Amino acid sequence: MKIGVERDVLAEAVAWTARALPARPTIPVLAGIRLHAGAELTLSSFDYDVSAQAVVPVSTEEEGSALVSGRLLAEISRSLPARPVQISAEAGRAVLTCGSATFTLLTMPEDEYPALPEMPPAAGSVGSDAFAAAVSQCAVAAGRDDTLPAVTGVRVEVEGETLTLVSTDRYRLAIRELRWTPAKPGLSAAVLVPARALAESARSLTSGAEVSIALALPGEDGPGGDGMIGFEGAGRRTTTRLLGGEFPRYQALLPTGVKAVAELPTSLLVEAVKRVALVAERNTAVRLAFSAGQLLLEAGTGDEAQAEEVLEASFEGDDLATAFNPQYLLDGLTAIDSDTARLSFTEAGKPALITGKPGPDGHPDYRYLLMPIRLGG
Repeated sequence: MKIGVERDVLAEAVAWTARALPARPTIPVLAGIRLHAGAELTLSSFDYDVSAQAVVPVSTEEEGSALVSGRLLAEISRSLPARPVQISAEAGRAVLTCGSATFTLLTMPEDEYPALPEMPPAAGSVGSDAFAAAVSQCAVAAGRDDTLPAVTGVRVEVEGETLTLVSTDRYRLAIRELRWTPAKPGLSAAVLVPARALAESARSLTSGAEVSIALALPGEDGPGGDGMIGFEGAGRRTTTRLLGGEFPRYQALLPTGVKAVAELPTSLLVEAVKRVALVAERNTAVRLAFSAGQLLLEAGTGDEAQAEEVLEASFEGDDLATAFNPQYLLDGLTAIDSDTARLSFTEAGKPALITGKPGPDGHPDYRYLLMPIRLGG
């Protein structure tokens, strides 16, 4: 193999591919990135759950392939000077030259490297920026407890031209709806995608206008098949094995009616919560008391540092006091992507629904349901 490639093009492609490298590979070759040079250069990585592949233009003098340490290649490629890069490989070594710098890397046995999974059948496409924003809004509420794998994922629901993303860690619930273009009309499906892999994929595919989504449902590849989802755009493609388990029945948690509603500028509320939370000890709450025309924020107790702040707020309903984990509250407020935050309550001890301004149809496209913290006394 002997090729020439632009430094920035190589660095971006290696960084993308390295995202699928396992932290603790079960076999040594899974720590490698495979370089295959033909008319273009294809970089591949795989950990049996997530695969990543990038295709970049190169000038090829000699076709071929090599498997090299992915972490080392990533570190080298991002530290190279802004000069064209030449890569050659033969006799168990790969040599990378850029300007006056030369690196020699040992290659790994390619015959031990597993074949990457094929992309599942196309399901549809969605705008890359809108998809990345939606995934970011929902991934924040996904669980991180690996003993409960079903809540570490984002539920992706497809119903016609509507794509719905849902996540929960049992203390909060995030729901985001967006329009997409299905590959065939009447498509209906629901799958559970690992939140971390989904967030990294969506964030990394914004260089193209659209993201193509491919889907193989559990059982389609046989009774033991876990199912797979794939994403492709701007010369990048990735696949992720779907999660199993029962996702919580979240529809029953959403309030069907509200008794009190507060509205106030999102930025002012975010800054006030941050200030008041400075005195909140770990895992303690920020208290919110709503009354006509105002919101009182408080944190701390009589035996500790205390803080309070009063904000003007539009409030309809009977006076209401509640309390929330300050970080969870901030996560929801910063995710709504609206200059006005609306907090809707059924009663003080029940979850609050945080939304932004309603969309053209009168309904918000993002909803964040937050459980309150019960206070003693």
